[in-house]
Amino acid sequence: MQLKRVVVTGIGAITPIGNTAPEYWAALLNGVSGADYIKRFDASKFKTQFACEVKGLDVTQFLDRKEARKIDPFAQFALICADQAIKDSSINPDAINRDRAGVIWASGIGGLHTFQEEVMGFAKGDGTPRFNPFFIPKMILDIAAGHISMRYGFRGVNYATVSACASSTHALIDAFNWIRLGKNDIIIAGGSESVINESGVGGFNAMHALSTRNDDPKTASRPFDLDRDGFVMGEGAGGVILEELEHAKARGAKIYAEMVGGGMTADAHHITAPHPEGLGALNVMRNAISDADLKPEDIDYINVHGTSTPLGDISEVKAIQQVFGEHAYKVNISSTKSMTGHLLGAAGAIEAIATLLAVQNDICPPTINHFTDDPQLDNKLNLTFHTAQKRTVNAALSNTFGFGGHNASVVFKKYVA
Repeated sequence: MQLKRVVVTGIGAITPIGNTAPEYWAALLNGVSGADYIKRFDASKFKTQFACEVKGLDVTQFLDRKEARKIDPFAQFALICADQAIKDSSINPDAINRDRAGVIWASGIGGLHTFQEEVMGFAKGDGTPRFNPFFIPKMILDIAAGHISMRYGFRGVNYATVSACASSTHALIDAFNWIRLGKNDIIIAGGSESVINESGVGGFNAMHALSTRNDDPKTASRPFDLDRDGFVMGEGAGGVILEELEHAKARGAKIYAEMVGGGMTADAHHITAPHPEGLGALNVMRNAISDADLKPEDIDYINVHGTSTPLGDISEVKAIQQVFGEHAYKVNISSTKSMTGHLLGAAGAIEAIATLLAVQNDICPPTINHFTDDPQLDNKLNLTFHTAQKRTVNAALSNTFGFGGHNASVVFKKYVA
């Protein structure tokens, strides 16, 4: 069977460092940190009092107030982000076959704000069950994909993927496969997350997963640094329009890059800790590169998972060195989580956007907040510290790994007709 080619024709992003894809990309190249003290609730009694919150987004510019009250913030982000991507792609929903247009949208946790509000409201009452009739539809993970499909009338494939922090990368890979198998022409794929609240921060604090650098939030996310002490929680959404090449050409679409491969593996090791030798990460990168019909030496840039955790950064670098060998020293490697924080289920989508824009623009975003070398990491690797670096980027890889040992990687390359 001859597989179809799949291209990216639209992008959208809501992030802690920009509420559109162009704003996000510009902030990445300028090394902007999105971390600050939490504004959404009083975090003064929490071990971690900061996060990478979305700033200055007025959802009522897109959703009327009545509609917005029926939709959890994670799904609000999804709708706004999907609209950005649709407009960027210049798709006219009335001019395509909506039966072959789909939505695969991810979240790691879903409607945690809604869940917290409803349960806390019940706990404060007299025991009489008074729940919002929209409680369940606001909370469930798949509702974001449902809302997007209903807004545009897309009747093709429609579901959610959930694999913790690998969720939206799995969404992109599934969309890629549906299109290259000829099952759909267009799919909106991505993910969104919004869990910066008492239960979200408190839960991750209890796991000792978050940085507690309350004296200096801006530099708290410091991947590969000797003094890294955990990740910084982020929120937002990322979405791409994946489209079958001939379909895109027929409507004169602009093409950002070609998606050429995806890999999915499991660590089968621990509920939260990565495999110490990076076995799952090693296998997923090899699978993605093989699926793209490329060799390791064809990869010019890697957007790593790089969460700023003591164990995770080491295991990922070990895996990269095993996969790429001597070529590892010729590749640009960076963690954009140093700027955005960790968007959990949406991380893969916004990082895929950073990766494909690196391919399109021949520039690699930096890893910021590096102060002290970690002797356990090879300092001869180009971890793109401090500033963006220009270079030819013909092909690039993006990694995401999730609690439960879920690994997913995607490969983009320059589009050549």
